[in-house]
Amino acid sequence: MGAEQIRRWESGALAHAVSDPFGQGPLPWLRGSENYFDDTGQVVPWYADLARSTGGGTRTADDVHRQIKGFVSPGAAAPGEAIDFHITVDPPQQFSVDVYRIGHYGGDGAAKITTSPRLSGIVQPPPLAADRTVSCHHWWMSWRLQIPSYWSVGAYVAVLTTADGYRSHIPFTVRHDHPADLLLLLPDITWQAYNLYPEDGRTGASLYHAWDERGRLLGEEDAAVTISFDRPYAGSGLPLHVGHAYDFIRWAERYGYDLAYADARDLHAGRVDPSRYRGLVFPGHDEYWSLPMRRAAERARDSGTSLVFLSANTMYWQVGLAPSASGEPDRLLTCRKRRGPGKSALWREVDRPEQQLLGIQYAGRVPDPRPLVVRNAEHWLWDATGAVEGDEIPGLVAGEADRYFPRTSLPEHDNRILLAHSPYEDSEGATRHQETSLYQAPSGALVFASGTFAWSPALDRPGHTDPRIQRATANLLDRICKRD
Repeated sequence: MGAEQIRRWESGALAHAVSDPFGQGPLPWLRGSENYFDDTGQVVPWYADLARSTGGGTRTADDVHRQIKGFVSPGAAAPGEAIDFHITVDPPQQFSVDVYRIGHYGGDGAAKITTSPRLSGIVQPPPLAADRTVSCHHWWMSWRLQIPSYWSVGAYVAVLTTADGYRSHIPFTVRHDHPADLLLLLPDITWQAYNLYPEDGRTGASLYHAWDERGRLLGEEDAAVTISFDRPYAGSGLPLHVGHAYDFIRWAERYGYDLAYADARDLHAGRVDPSRYRGLVFPGHDEYWSLPMRRAAERARDSGTSLVFLSANTMYWQVGLAPSASGEPDRLLTCRKRRGPGKSALWREVDRPEQQLLGIQYAGRVPDPRPLVVRNAEHWLWDATGAVEGDEIPGLVAGEADRYFPRTSLPEHDNRILLAHSPYEDSEGATRHQETSLYQAPSGALVFASGTFAWSPALDRPGHTDPRIQRATANLLDRICKRD
């Protein structure tokens, strides 16, 4: 298959049977006036994928030509620390980096924080590949961003732009150890698990896919076992499912919740102390967990810190993290998925089912969005939402769904309740049920699990917001934060 024939969707919605708004997007997380002109002279917002919107535009960089692509190390840092950018530019030319912080910002969805000087771009060496592990750890550093002490913690996106107008993106996180009401944990481990970079029909591999010698996309049994964080994200440079976190962030910052930020690898490495917060929020699809992550979440719950899981299929696979060849920690992610020797497996297959923490666990995919059916409407979570018993909230069961498994043990609890019980048909036409769970641990901590991909998009995704879900989420967080 020639390079010109490679399609750019394989790391996105079609490859993973997940469609927007529960996959990548488009992601209009910046709704302000930042625009550029396409090849016809039409003004287009910079985040648009012109290859899709105009049927032939060339502004979005791709993994075949690598007009501009990059990654950062580390993925999260505190004010006063540095983030190193490793960027390739083909053909060599000047480029710039605009840094945005995700937030409400009067409805814009993000604000530009800084712009780099004009930088000299070079063509970096091709990615290295061994046993389907693809790495760009040998790329030279292109720019070092020293994070000023006055920067706000948060989720950031670097927008890379070449002199001739190609663009790509790199997400990163600014964290701080100051206490806050809520700690938001960005699921960077799960983002990387889905990353098929380079999406070139030859080299790229994720924990789901790889290519054969004829450029055909292979399935999970032929995918990578170990993947590297030392590489760009495929396509536009934004991870699959990244929009879930941004939906929650825009909503939560709009209403003034006191948020700290970190990523999953920070939780894994012990760089954050969950006991400093009233609650931990896992805002999006968070499927891949290491043993230190799970232990940290369980200790947090048992010490009185609440847990909020706003997606489905959470903590499904157990993974390991290892240093890169240069010794930088937590740059290699391994998940064997029942292939060969090793400890990586489904949590439920090593007698640690996820229901023992979440209260529910993964049940399967939802081929077509279905209504979420309200249950126990008298519960305080549904206060002031207007919801009554049996109400149907359209489209809220989507992507993937969790439910209570009666034959699987529950976590120790003082009380528990199911707040939704929603029928849907699986891909075989059989009727299944999604459920939303809340329990209170003996420590007093609340543990909420939405059981659906669609909860966070209902908070602030244009065209998908629902005031009942917004109010229910506020009821939950207000109780955790002890607001009046």
